[in-house]
Order: sequence, then C-alpha cells, then structure tokens
Amino acid sequence: METFAEYILSEKDWIKKMEIVYYLQKKTGIFYDNSVILKTLLAKWFMEDKDLGVDKNLVITACLLCNCKKSNKPGDLSRVKSYAKDGAEYLYKLGFSSRFCKICEEVNRYSGSEERERESDILELVDQFGGMILDRPERIAFKVDEALVLLEYRNLKDKNNRFLQEFKEFINKMEEVLV
Repeated sequence: METFAEYILSEKDWIKKMEIVYYLQKKTGIFYDNSVILKTLLAKWFMEDKDLGVDKNLVITACLLCNCKKSNKPGDLSRVKSYAKDGAEYLYKLGFSSRFCKICEEVNRYSGSEERERESDILELVDQFGGMILDRPERIAFKVDEALVLLEYRNLKDKNNRFLQEFKEFINKMEEVLV
C-alpha cells in the first residue's frame, strides 16, 4: 500500500497538492492556513525565476508541510523552538524520507543542524519573509523593503543562507512587476 508521502510526492500539480494538505488538515488538525499558501507560492515563483538546482516538487511539498506542527498561539516560545522538529517526526511517521524530514526541520535554525540542505535555505527565506509581509494578531505586516532589511540584517545576520542574494533580487524584481 502507498504511503501518504508517496501519494503527495507523486502528485506534480501544486494546486492538487494544496488540496491534499487541506484534507489532511481537516482530518488531523495539522497547521495549514493562508500563510502556508502564500509561502508556497513565493517558493514556487522563486524557483521558477532562478535556477537553484533543487527538486521543485520536493520543495513545494516541504513548503506545504514543514509548518504542520506550528501553533496558532503567538508568544508560545517553547512551541516556536520545537514545532519544526515535532513536524519532522510527524512527517517521518507519514512515510517521508529522513532527508525530507531534515529539510522541513531546517525551516528554522532551532535544530542546530550545521550541514543544511539546499532546499532548507529556500524554506527558511520564504517562511521568514512571508511571515513578515502578513498581518499578525500582535503586529501589522511589514512593507516589502522593511521585510527584506529585517530578513538580511536581523533574522539572518551572521547566518549563511546560500540563496539570500538571489531571493532579494527576486523580491525586488517581483515588486517592480507588481507596481
């Protein structure tokens, strides 16, 4: 019998993948909201714009699922530090490979993983940037230029994200197109 991991990874249409995750959320209560859709769309457009040398299907799937154990409660610092690891363990039980789970766990830097996967750097960028450009209960959304500055000089200060410069170029290009 096919595992959930095999099922969703074999689906190449990203819209159908979102529908699969939607039904998984309804059945299991995993975290899945509009922010996940925005971040996945950002990742998709970023990979279409830049040749990053990654498996796009894998990144899209990871983007949809990497926050599956995220909490809706802002300010719960213990959950913030553990949701990616908890999510990776959950995804492993659904049949995903250790590498896929590692990619999802590395969406943030709390696991302390030093040998980060290329795909994880993409997840980190879209997760942090996407989170900043959305309103939250505790604050209004940042403007795009403010979010880019915070991403580079606060969130990723002294961190090596191999795609940061390409991401900044992509966002600036997208902003020109949308304006």
